[in-house]
Amino acid sequence: MVAYNSSLQGAMFAPPLPGTSMTITIYHNPRCSKSRRTLELLRDRSIEPQVVEYLETPPDTAMLERLLDMLGLEPHDLMRKQEKEFRENDLANPELSREALIAAMVAHPKLIERPIVVKDDQAAVLGRPPEAVLDLL
Repeated sequence: MVAYNSSLQGAMFAPPLPGTSMTITIYHNPRCSKSRRTLELLRDRSIEPQVVEYLETPPDTAMLERLLDMLGLEPHDLMRKQEKEFRENDLANPELSREALIAAMVAHPKLIERPIVVKDDQAAVLGRPPEAVLDLL
């Protein structure tokens, strides 16, 4: 099953898990302890997700909009506000549009909170805390 692929290489959803029709994708940063713990929780349940290291393969605008829709969040809710890019680009400015905030996350994927786990390209959850992903399964 292919996700919004546009120009992303490798940012596709995994094929269905053996014996199921469920597909799981994790937008992952291996340097993040919560992201590593979320991946471990999935694997402990014999789920091998498609892993998208989003700092190397960042989502484009269409994919980020899709993820926000699945999460039921606005861009500010998915931004890492402690990052220097957040301060340097004045992203706390309440007058910035949704489009401007998404463009900032596309330009600076480090701003995207992680991990994001997607099921069947239909539902997603932010793995904070990591156990939150269990509700998706």
